[in-house]
Amino acid sequence: MLKPAIINGKPVRSSFLHPFKHSIGEDEINEVVDTLNSDWITTGPKTFKFEDIFSKKVNSKYAIAVNSCTAALHLAIVALGIENGDEVITTPYTFAATAEVIINVNAKPVFVDVEKDTYNIDPTKIEDKITDKTKAIVVVHYAGHACEMDKIMDIAKKYDLYVIEDAAHAIGSKYKDKTIGSISDVTCFSFYATKNITTAEGGMITTNNGDLADKMRILSLHGISKDAWKRYSSEGSWYYEILYSGYKYNMNDLQASIGIHQLKKLDQMQKRREEIVDKYNKSFNGISQITTPTAKSYTKHAWHLYPIQINEDLLTIGRNEFIEALKAENIGTSVHFIPLHIHPYYKEKYDFKSTDFPNAFSLYNNEISLPIYPKMEDKDVEDVIFAVEKIIDYYKV
Repeated sequence: MLKPAIINGKPVRSSFLHPFKHSIGEDEINEVVDTLNSDWITTGPKTFKFEDIFSKKVNSKYAIAVNSCTAALHLAIVALGIENGDEVITTPYTFAATAEVIINVNAKPVFVDVEKDTYNIDPTKIEDKITDKTKAIVVVHYAGHACEMDKIMDIAKKYDLYVIEDAAHAIGSKYKDKTIGSISDVTCFSFYATKNITTAEGGMITTNNGDLADKMRILSLHGISKDAWKRYSSEGSWYYEILYSGYKYNMNDLQASIGIHQLKKLDQMQKRREEIVDKYNKSFNGISQITTPTAKSYTKHAWHLYPIQINEDLLTIGRNEFIEALKAENIGTSVHFIPLHIHPYYKEKYDFKSTDFPNAFSLYNNEISLPIYPKMEDKDVEDVIFAVEKIIDYYKV
């Protein structure tokens, strides 16, 4: 049974510190009100403006705003012609969307284990999983740390494979001198409520391939040749044609109104994340009971997450009990992620065992994501540090 972690019956905080809060301000609110007072609230001028400034931000030629990163990933898979019987290499250490979009076109996700330091797909293990059915590699930039894109792109070129980047965590990330969003065939971003910038729900696709961009844009709105803005604005025409069997994945101007100002604040919010990381690192790096996250020198980390690893050999409690102890101190946390291969659906469909991807399984069993977001005040950060240190001191071997 877990011993109380509260000293003298008093938790570190009197109120609960949530693991995440969004950073919406007056600029976003005023822009939404302006949109509501305008003649256009669905996909229109604000969405196109958001796409334009986003493409410039990540150095891509084209950007297509959609209603989720899941939609972005699905459109990429479909537009690249991946279909029944194909195989797509990806990581098990990710959220459900990365693999389910592969399955939803009746292709097969082929998992490759991750690196123990970055949690990212291990490029040295990719070639062993390539067959004559392999059509693409989907990489995930875990927590905002870029994957080894040079190695991955070289493998893709060698075997004539597409590369799709799941950059749900990685807006603002860089790999060497390249911005994430400008490297591969298609990159997919998330603007979910917890992400580094948000539109409440939403996503973006970037690519440097004009034909691919046109196809994904058409697929995102029922496969028709003209969106509503082109049909119903003063410059538009009512006539349209259905070119593909498409989807309802478009972003609207209300969401884009938020995104325009979130993107303007990205650098400022990113700086605050880096300040929090610096405080955490300075406090935790000398503690043997935990391992702090890696940030390789040739990457720019987006710090969407701050994942620590618990060294159970040096503690009398495990990861789950550590989370409960933090909760008792009014510190909210999360776990990123439960690897896909240990979920019932994947175990039953593909006959996976927990140990099939040992790095992913080990990382999951010991991972805790500590709070990190721009709205955290210095006192909040200090409370997290104090709570972690207090629990370690209480439960250390």
